Amino acid sequence: MKKLRILLVISLFFNVISNAQTIKSPSEFLGYELGSRFTRHHKVIDYFKYVSETSNNVQLEKYGETNEYRPLYISYISSKENIKNLEIIRKDNLKKTGLINGNSTSEIGIVWLSYNVHGNEASSTEAAMLTLYKLITEKQEWLKHTVVIIDPCLNPDGRDRYVNWYNQKKSNPYNINPDVIEHNEPWPSGRPNHYLFDLNRDWAWATQVETQQRLKIYNKWMPQVHVDFHEQFINSPYYFAPAAEPFHEIITDWQRDFQTKIGKNHAKYFDQNGWRYFTKEAFDLFYPSYGDTYPTYMGAIGMTYEQAGHGKAGLGITTENNTELTLRDRIDHHTTTGLSTVEVAAKNTTQMLTEFSKFFDNSNLKYKNYILRGALEKIEKVTELLDTHEIKYYAGNGKSVKVLNYHTKTTNTLKILENDLVIPTNQPKGKMVKVLFEPASKLTDSVTYDITVWSLPFAYGLQGFATETSIDLTANFSKSIHKTLKNQSSKNVYAYLHKWNEVSDAQLLGDLLEEGFNVRYSLADFSVEGHSLKKGTFIILKGENRHILNFNEKIEEIADRITKEFIPVSTGFVENGYDFGSSNYPLISSKKVAVLAGEGISSLNFGEIWHFFETQLKYPLNVIKKDHLSRISTTKYNVLILPSGFNASKKQLESLSKFTSEGGTVIAIANAINNFADKDGYSIKIKKEEDSSSTPKIDLTPFDQRERNYMKNSITGSIFKSTIDATHPLAFGYTNEYYSLKLSATSYNLLENGYNVGYFPKDSKNIAGFAGVNTLQNISNSLLFGVENKGKGQLIYMVDNPLFRSFWENGKLFFANAVFFN
Repeated sequence: MKKLRILLVISLFFNVISNAQTIKSPSEFLGYELGSRFTRHHKVIDYFKYVSETSNNVQLEKYGETNEYRPLYISYISSKENIKNLEIIRKDNLKKTGLINGNSTSEIGIVWLSYNVHGNEASSTEAAMLTLYKLITEKQEWLKHTVVIIDPCLNPDGRDRYVNWYNQKKSNPYNINPDVIEHNEPWPSGRPNHYLFDLNRDWAWATQVETQQRLKIYNKWMPQVHVDFHEQFINSPYYFAPAAEPFHEIITDWQRDFQTKIGKNHAKYFDQNGWRYFTKEAFDLFYPSYGDTYPTYMGAIGMTYEQAGHGKAGLGITTENNTELTLRDRIDHHTTTGLSTVEVAAKNTTQMLTEFSKFFDNSNLKYKNYILRGALEKIEKVTELLDTHEIKYYAGNGKSVKVLNYHTKTTNTLKILENDLVIPTNQPKGKMVKVLFEPASKLTDSVTYDITVWSLPFAYGLQGFATETSIDLTANFSKSIHKTLKNQSSKNVYAYLHKWNEVSDAQLLGDLLEEGFNVRYSLADFSVEGHSLKKGTFIILKGENRHILNFNEKIEEIADRITKEFIPVSTGFVENGYDFGSSNYPLISSKKVAVLAGEGISSLNFGEIWHFFETQLKYPLNVIKKDHLSRISTTKYNVLILPSGFNASKKQLESLSKFTSEGGTVIAIANAINNFADKDGYSIKIKKEEDSSSTPKIDLTPFDQRERNYMKNSITGSIFKSTIDATHPLAFGYTNEYYSLKLSATSYNLLENGYNVGYFPKDSKNIAGFAGVNTLQNISNSLLFGVENKGKGQLIYMVDNPLFRSFWENGKLFFANAVFFN
């Protein structure tokens, strides 16, 4: 027996030596020393392909493609035996969650390492290559107990944007002076993806193709550990777990403790090398759409690791203590924490897997079901998101149950209708259901890294209810099936009508305008031939579309393409309201829309607008550099959008004034409103904090309490109920109430000369999320959405961004109204 053990040790030793000799290191494969330059994405993938073809410890899988056609890959790294049984291990792991029925016998832990979600935090992808190499050449003992999944680059488009720019601008040799061009990226930087979205805030909302494709493969594995590798400012020490407060209340004691265990192991290696680090600060575990929180709410130990550097550091830069921070340093730090993470997981596999299985017991959750009610198309949008996360949902069963009403915050009895959507927490991902649907999350600390509320009923514009009792649910929720439009004969069709209450209706309108149809919309409610229709309904009169060949067939083709259904009517004589020949049905002109882009403008807000037009409206958008605003002929455009961050020069402000006076519409979002606020000739005014005292305010807050005291004047993403003038075209499709996601404490007075289409009434308070006590008075009687006429045109003010991260679905119709109904 002793001889056998000796032979096994010798065999393992020579196997490791053999692997090390036959597999090239990243430097050997690339032909340059790792850290001496940035590696373009395709070369990184080449290395991962090479290793998978050379080593029997590695398997590579392509899981998707970016908007710019770059491939997305993950690599599985484990022992030879585990790689052979990868599918068995995967299915057995899902049995631990309840997603697959059966008893789990596997003792293999799953550790997932994600790199470079922010493209200009580029050291992490370099570290991914070195981590892969070291795992299969030096750390094979750990691979007996773990399957390590490496995603070397979550954001290839952003990474190559940064790397290509840096390679163009760097000095030779590189310059460590922070002032030079190679350390100062231009707008929009390499941080975001193609559409300029922050992919690290998209995990839960899955608005981007990278996220959508990644979640498919993530849900197939459900790892026990997930690490998201990042970079921060150049003078910051390395950050690793444990995370900062607030922790969401569903996070278990085990998850907290195991984070600390991993952090202490990292500290051991950092102490040995004399590297600075910190823990328990800045990066909390609350907002659900991060690369650390989303996996945590799915049962994993989710962690963020932050290395100093990002797009500022380049290949090397001088820091505050007059030492040089090099790319090689950054690679070493990330490689160390990556390997240390695998080490802790491998040495604690049994306990890790036991506690992981316990996470999926949801019997102690207070609310057993969440119920959504409202427009079917809006509910179907929610089901699409739930499908992405593989969360189960059902149709209502017609029974009555006691519920908490989200909007009134009262408890009453509700009869659950067949068209209601019911999402139970008694399912494997029940804790994620709680996080996404709870009326308000419990906040243990006001100092957070992101927004503090996201409840999906508010985000999708639906009624929300929660019940503490279980419901018998058997019926699947039936999504509407578009019926092929049965056109009436051309002899008796007078017009086609379509309702207006959801953003996909705007896509249909845009298609009609692009196809050359004359389209009108109703300024008042009306009924015709038994159909009752609301303001905003658009009408296509056959008589004024004679230029459209095969009119009926063309209508049907467009409707089928977007899965919409028109209402055909044979008369323009209405039963209630105005006949179709009335001036209450203005013509909608085809819109030429432009948006400004460039330095100073929020790349995120610009990206939200760009993404909205290209992926949801599917309507042409003209992107114009802000510096060219004064040079172009604005008469070519009907609508000009000013994203947050735009700060007009005197000449640009004159151009904007000329544009509106000649009939154009300007849409100003968030702080872009300040271009007009408190200026002569404009009605919009910044709301000043009321102070009856003439004596100066003296702040005696102790130094160590200043940050928390500052939060009294802040809003970190909070829902406020607003009052809406639903008779104004900007608000068509809405009721008299709208729940707005407020991201800033800046407020504006109600317009004295204009339309206060949306506003926060007196004594307005946040429905959910954090808002500092000093902010509430200023929000009372302040503007949300306003319209100011200017010459022949108008200015539309949007104080709160209705396109925020593309997940606040209920705000998007305001934006469509601003574009088409002006």
